[in-house]
Amino acid sequence: MSTYIAPLRDMRFVMTELADLGALSSLPGLEEVTPELADAVLEEAARLAAEVLAPLNKTGDEQGARLTPDGVVAADGFAQAYRQFSAGGWGGLSGDPAFGGQGLPELLNAAAVEMWNSANMAFALCPVLTAGATEALRQHGSEELRQRYLQNLVSGAWTGTMNLTEPQAGSDLAAVRTKAVPEGDHYRLYGQKIFITWGDHDMTDNVIHLVLARTPDAPEGVRGISLFLVPKFLLNADGSPGQRNDVHCVSLEHKLGIHASPTCVMSFGDRDGAIGYLVGHENKGLAHMFTMMNEARQKVGVQGLAIAERAYQQAREYAKERVQGRPAASRSGQAVAIIHHPDVRRMLLTMKSQIEAMRAFAYVIAADMDRTHRHPDDSERARRQARVDLLIPVLKGWCTELGVEIASLGVQVHGGMGYIEETGACQFLRDARIATIYEGTTGIQAADLVGRKLASDGGAAMAALIVEMRSVALELERSADTRLAPLGIAFAVSVQALEDATRWMLRTAATGIDEALASSVDYLMMTGYVCGGWQMARAALAASKKDAAGDDQDFQRTKLATARFYAEKILPKAHALRETVLRGASGAIDIPIEQF
Repeated sequence: MSTYIAPLRDMRFVMTELADLGALSSLPGLEEVTPELADAVLEEAARLAAEVLAPLNKTGDEQGARLTPDGVVAADGFAQAYRQFSAGGWGGLSGDPAFGGQGLPELLNAAAVEMWNSANMAFALCPVLTAGATEALRQHGSEELRQRYLQNLVSGAWTGTMNLTEPQAGSDLAAVRTKAVPEGDHYRLYGQKIFITWGDHDMTDNVIHLVLARTPDAPEGVRGISLFLVPKFLLNADGSPGQRNDVHCVSLEHKLGIHASPTCVMSFGDRDGAIGYLVGHENKGLAHMFTMMNEARQKVGVQGLAIAERAYQQAREYAKERVQGRPAASRSGQAVAIIHHPDVRRMLLTMKSQIEAMRAFAYVIAADMDRTHRHPDDSERARRQARVDLLIPVLKGWCTELGVEIASLGVQVHGGMGYIEETGACQFLRDARIATIYEGTTGIQAADLVGRKLASDGGAAMAALIVEMRSVALELERSADTRLAPLGIAFAVSVQALEDATRWMLRTAATGIDEALASSVDYLMMTGYVCGGWQMARAALAASKKDAAGDDQDFQRTKLATARFYAEKILPKAHALRETVLRGASGAIDIPIEQF
């Protein structure tokens, strides 16, 4: 397995040229975020990823987490690595300074999250869930709960979880049965949750669960769900962990991948009831949980990017080292490294171009999240929030689907050796597979995009995005740099395809939602490819200017070549997906169930 090296040069390019890190420093609270500070953060996050987390990736996969009579024990080395992670303040990188966070931009945090997930996805899942729990508690918890729990969550001294799924209630949260019985200033919870990532472990001295449950008189369906904070250990008067709460991990799932991340079956109230505290208001739990869910979906989108990057690095290095065959163009007749073969180069550039598009897309959304929270102008905050709301399901769905596709392509580059566990290529494919499923499957993201996000404003946010995309295409077509015009033409065609599909979706969803939902995943993937093209088009414009100025010309010209490959070999997928969207369900909702 190759070592992990953070792609810092491309990260810096995207952050400065596309996500406009410099402009973020003018926002309230970010005045001290200089390029020097950003570079220092990136360098240290890269060092942690390469030197501490990456060496544990394969051993963690082989050993996995273990359930013992005393609880879950993390894979060897994970507890020590987590202590380094926590001591460095990494869990609170973009956290609220009022509770000990560093208050840095989400843009910087996204880059760090990418590196940690590339290095060790199983490990990085733990702080991802903690960040979501922290944000939900910060926004909806009482002042007392925030004061008692947030400091330790932000610092990483404690970790957080999200408890939604039950054996009979997967994505259908209306079927949740866990009950919460009021008792004075707290509740007692009884029930079972499954698929709880890092639901128990020995890396910290407390685990804080956010749990969906029903009070005795709650209405049926999602309107009767409340959110509760349930600590593994109840707190003493001084805030330290005290008595063990009645919540336990009763089994671990045996999974395809992410073996070092314990996926727990959690039991609440086997004896006297697990003591929990209401977060927010009764019967508003689903709305409160979506704060955590959206945080997690953004991070999982970055996970798709991260695992794709790691698979690419593995495939690239193998292709440079593996000597096999004699290309037709070779004059020497000698065997060469497979990276000289045209089809291997096609596969590698397919991986590289899409990864760069994903990275740009993810980082630009992260920067928009910063603007939604900090921009002084109300209308600008609202505009950015509408953009983020629209594109979060695309980020999660498209990037995780590509993560699987690119990891699979990485196995293909290795040939037969890719199917052998010792090379490491298999692990990336196995690990990547879960990301399209948790925090809402791709189908759920697509339904959110079509059924909620487009419908909520009649397509206004998408229309504004399309206008912005068209201006980029026009700038490419009118550029004095003759390398850019073909990219502009190709991109403009894809934008028109997106507009056509969006109009069809809005019209069809208004009269027959099932017909629209049957094409919704195609529409989501199409939107992702076009958004990737939008960012690669912007990258080409920036690279052209920097190339003309003589700035790192090898990198800029490679960026231009990669953007051209994306425009000519990847963007045409948007045109094909337009056709599948416009054809609707094509019988998928008409065939009798017994005929499947």
